[in-house]
Amino acid sequence: MEILDVKANLIQDNDQEAACLRRSLEKSRTFLVNLMGSPGAGKTSVLTETIRLLKERYSIGVMEADVDSDVDARAMERLGVRTIQLHTGGSCHMDARMTGDGLAALNPEDLDIVFLENVGNLVCPAEFDVGQALRVMILSVPEGDDKPLKYPLMFSVSDCLLVNKTDTSEIFDFDLDRCTANVRRLNAEMPVFPVAAVDGRGIPEWTEWLADRVEDWKKKMEVADHGSDD
Repeated sequence: MEILDVKANLIQDNDQEAACLRRSLEKSRTFLVNLMGSPGAGKTSVLTETIRLLKERYSIGVMEADVDSDVDARAMERLGVRTIQLHTGGSCHMDARMTGDGLAALNPEDLDIVFLENVGNLVCPAEFDVGQALRVMILSVPEGDDKPLKYPLMFSVSDCLLVNKTDTSEIFDFDLDRCTANVRRLNAEMPVFPVAAVDGRGIPEWTEWLADRVEDWKKKMEVADHGSDD
């Protein structure tokens, strides 16, 4: 009897689409950030403060992915950035095909950075490459410092961790050092930024780190272009 691993085939197909999408984004010099986290972690709030600090330096677009509603997209539009709402039809994550459809509607060729605010979930989004240049995860203090132990894949694949709502640390039993130690066991080099969107603490440091990654990526693309011309 033949046994077919459907999930493996699905992931492989997605990875191929993601690779094509990544090449397209590199060609247009559009830096895609895949922003992931639980519902209520503060993804939209952190993104709002991040964009406030970056929008004078970069042209920015946002794709808001949700099962339903357009609440977050309306918040982004009020910032004056190009925004599109993506409804996943019940899916708990974005995949490369859905991301490509969203980018086609957003027209990102003249955008420096596009943020994809993924569906609130700590499981499925970690499994699917969407062609991003950077995976960023937000964990909020009320969720607890044990989440790296419970959802190791998300922390393993992410390039950066923002610990949001640090203004509530005295209320909740959250130990940042313990959380960071658990993260480093999974992802030794991942930077961890304590932030609080409500009062802006930590947002400038995270934003400068992101801008540095964007600039480094641009230089890498330029070097690659010059190499292909030789």
